[in-house]
Amino acid sequence: MKGFLKSIHYALRGFRFGWQERNFRLHLLALAGVIPGGLLLGLSSLEWLSVALCSGMVMAAELGNTALEKLTDLVHPEQHPGAGKIKDLGAAAVLVSAFTALVVALILLYRHL
Repeated sequence: MKGFLKSIHYALRGFRFGWQERNFRLHLLALAGVIPGGLLLGLSSLEWLSVALCSGMVMAAELGNTALEKLTDLVHPEQHPGAGKIKDLGAAAVLVSAFTALVVALILLYRHL
């Protein structure tokens, strides 16, 4: 149990680190708009599941990208084309997940509007 609680502690600390990143806060702000919108539209349980999965996917991708950027800066502090490519790939992963979430949102909105 002690190891599990330590893991939770470290994860929450990572969440705090993520909170320091502007894009992470922007994604949370978007989610803060999605929740009241979903309540207004009366989303079904399955639709809420889609929202939750997409939101989690975007937030996880953003946290992973932040970790990748920090690691890249640690390993290669000076500017380097290879480091730039790694960072770009991480950013692309966030973009793919955010775009997927947007498509899901549009499908849900179309059904309700």
